[in-house]
Amino acid sequence: WIGILVLYTVHKGQFNCPGGGLLHSYLLGLILLLASIICALSALVYISMQGTISNPGPRKSLPKILYTRLLLYFPEFIWAVIGAVWVSDNSVQCEKTVINGVIGTVIASWIIIIFTIIGVVIVFDPLGGKKTFYLPDGVSRNLESSQSGQLLYNVKSSATRVWEKRIRLLCCCIVQDDDHRVAFTSIAELFRSYFSDTDLVPSDIAAGLILLHQEQDKMENCPKEPEEVLCHSPSSLMSDDLDVELENAAHYMLFAAAAYGWPYYVYTNPYTALCKLNGDCCRNRPTDSEITGGSDRHNFHFGSILKITGLQYRDFIHISFHNKIYEIPFFVALDHKKEAIVVAVRGTLSFEDILTDLSADCEDLTLEEVLENGFVHKGITQAANYIYRKLINDGILNQAFTIAPEYKLVIVGHSLGGGTASILAIMLRNSFPTLRCYAFSPPGGLLSKSLADYTKHFIVSVIVGKDLVARLSMPNMEDLKRRIVRIVANCNRPKYQILLRGCWYEVFGGDPDDFPTELDGRSQDALTQPLLAEESLMVHRSPSYNALEEESHLNSPPQYPHLYLPGKIIHIVEESSSRRLCSSDIKYTARWSNETVFSSILISPKMITDHMPDVVLKALKSLSQEHGSCLSC
Repeated sequence: WIGILVLYTVHKGQFNCPGGGLLHSYLLGLILLLASIICALSALVYISMQGTISNPGPRKSLPKILYTRLLLYFPEFIWAVIGAVWVSDNSVQCEKTVINGVIGTVIASWIIIIFTIIGVVIVFDPLGGKKTFYLPDGVSRNLESSQSGQLLYNVKSSATRVWEKRIRLLCCCIVQDDDHRVAFTSIAELFRSYFSDTDLVPSDIAAGLILLHQEQDKMENCPKEPEEVLCHSPSSLMSDDLDVELENAAHYMLFAAAAYGWPYYVYTNPYTALCKLNGDCCRNRPTDSEITGGSDRHNFHFGSILKITGLQYRDFIHISFHNKIYEIPFFVALDHKKEAIVVAVRGTLSFEDILTDLSADCEDLTLEEVLENGFVHKGITQAANYIYRKLINDGILNQAFTIAPEYKLVIVGHSLGGGTASILAIMLRNSFPTLRCYAFSPPGGLLSKSLADYTKHFIVSVIVGKDLVARLSMPNMEDLKRRIVRIVANCNRPKYQILLRGCWYEVFGGDPDDFPTELDGRSQDALTQPLLAEESLMVHRSPSYNALEEESHLNSPPQYPHLYLPGKIIHIVEESSSRRLCSSDIKYTARWSNETVFSSILISPKMITDHMPDVVLKALKSLSQEHGSCLSC
C-alpha cells in the first residue's frame, strides 16, 4: 500500500500517456481498496487479541469483520484482473517505472489471492455447525430414534470423507492403487475419531504445547526425592550386560542408518558426499542387478551404504530399494566383524512410508507355537510380512546361511524400520532361535503387553532423550489432547501473550512463566472434575478419552488398545540439563528402562531431533567410546 501510494504521488501529473487514464483509476482504486483491507485486518488482529482461548465473549464481533474481509476479496480479485489486462495491453506507452510498479503490484495481488484460496481449501472445515451433532456420551446413548442415529452416522461419514480428501490432496503426487485407497480410508477414520471431539485450532494447540513444556520444565527443576535419586544412580543400573549391548547397538546402528541410503549420507556429509558418490558411480563395478531390487539411479543408494557400513561389494546378499505402501526397502549383508547376517530395514523416508506409519489400526498377530499372541500395529505388520516373504520365499536367508552357516542372524532398523524389524524378528524367532534384534527409536504403539514381554528375550530397543516417536500411541495421543485442553482452557492469559512469551522461552531460555490459571486455589478433589471452560473445548468425548478418564478396563476395549515398545529398553539421556538445540561436548548416560516410562508424551525442543538417526548414532558412539576409555584405564 505504501509503495503504490508513493508511486501514485510521484507520478500524479504524468498520466497523459496512452492508457494513462485507466492507470490513474486503477491506482486510485487500489489505494482505497488496500486501505479498507488493512483496516479490516487491523480490526481482526485487535479483536483476536481480546479474551482468552476459552472465553470468546470479547471476540463476539469477530465473525462480522471476518465476513467483511471476505467480501473485500471480490473487488480485490476484480482489480487484479484489471491490472493484468492493463499490463498485457501493448498499446500502453507510459513511463517504464510506472509499468514495472504496476506489474509488481499485479503479481503480488495474484500471489496473495492464490495463497488465500489454498489456505482456505486446506484449513476450512466444511462440516461447520454439523459438529454440534456430536452429542455428549450420556445423550448419545439415549438416541433411540432411527432418524437421530442416521444423522449422527451421516455426520461421521462426512467427517471421514473430508479427511480422506485432504489426505488424497497431500498424496496427489504418488500413484494410487487399492492399497492406497484402503489406507486413506483407515487414516481418515483415525483422524476423524481423534480430532472430531475438540474445538481447537492449530494456534490453540501451539499454545497448549508451550504451556505444557513450561509446566514440564518446572516439574523437572523441582528437587528429587532421595529415593528417586538413589534408584537412578549410575552405579546401580550400569552393568556389564548394558555395556555389551551398548557396544553392539553402536555397531549395528551404522547398518540401520545406512538403510536410508544417499539422503542420510548427504545429510551427515553435506560438503563432501556428492563428490565422493559421483566419483564412485563412475568406476566400473559388477552388475548390481544380481543383488538389488528396485531403482537405484547412478548407484547413489548402494554407494552410500558401502561408505557408511565400510563393507565390500561381495558382503551384500540382497538389497531392495523397492518402496510402496506396506513395502519398504531393506538389505541383507554379511558382517564379518560380529560374525552376523544382518537384515537392515529402512525407516520413514517417503509418503508411502508415512501412510504405513499412519495405518495405526490394530490386528492380531497369529504365530504357530507362540502362545503370547496379541495386538500389533497393522501398517508395520504388513511391512514386516512383505520382508518376511522376500527373505523366506525368495531364498535370501538360505543363500546367506549357505555362504556363512556359522553366523547368527541380527535384524536392525530405525524408526519405522525399528518397528518392522521387531515384528519381523517375532515372525522369524521359531526358525532362528538365536536371532537378535536391535530396534532404534521404534514407534511406541507397536505391540500388546503380552508380545512386548515375549520379545524381552531377543529384542533390544534404544531410545534417546524425549524422542516423540517412541512415545507415539493412540492412548498417549489422547492423553496429550486431554492435557492440552485442560491447560489451555484454564489459562487466564490471552493466546498472543502465551505464544510470544513461549517463543522467547524456547529461543532464549530463562525461567518458565508462571501463568495464572483457574486451577489456582482449588482443592485436590475439585481438580479431578472438568471445568466449564474445559468442557467448552470438548465437543464430545471420544471412546479413548473416556477410557483414559475412567481408567477402567471392565468396559468394552477402545478402538485403539494400549500398545508398547518391543523388548528390553535402553534409555539414553543427556547428563546436563541444557535445553539448547546447539550444544557442544554433550555427555550421555544410559540405563535400562521399562515401557511405563514412555506412557506419556514429553514436550521439548528436542522431541524431534532426539529421534533423528544421526543423533542416536552420536549418542551410542559417545557411550561406546566412554566405555572403551574406561576399560583402557
